[in-house]
Amino acid sequence: MPFLFRVLVLMCLLTIGSALPGTSRADDGVHKLVLQISDNDPHKMMGVLNVAANVSRHYSGIGEEVEIRIVAFEAGLHLLRTDTAPEDVAKRVRGFGMSMPNVTFVACGNTIDTMERLEGKKIPILEDAEIVQTGVVALIEADEAGWTIVRP
Repeated sequence: MPFLFRVLVLMCLLTIGSALPGTSRADDGVHKLVLQISDNDPHKMMGVLNVAANVSRHYSGIGEEVEIRIVAFEAGLHLLRTDTAPEDVAKRVRGFGMSMPNVTFVACGNTIDTMERLEGKKIPILEDAEIVQTGVVALIEADEAGWTIVRP
């Protein structure tokens, strides 16, 4: 009986492990990572950018592809705004646009709308950012599509 029990446990673990997102590459062979930023913290954003750069270099170094999306919403959107992002953050985001085409920046449209309503002005977003309707929905849909989501 103990042997049969161990075999069943092993089979369950293997089944669960194969179903977890991030445990293998997508069907197209490309690793997929979403990093989220929801805090207006330049230090945290630099950490997110460091993670993106390190992951990109790692996979490039072993000859594999990776697609990375950085999703900003709530207070984290300030770090993709041209009028509130610290210059070092804005410069680094622009640098990613030029040197790492596999990294995409995503800005939450709902957060932009709320900020515009509260501030009474158009919110300028860095040109390297794509605007989606809802940042959190972008995270949900990425998760459902098998992307690994990390909040550094």
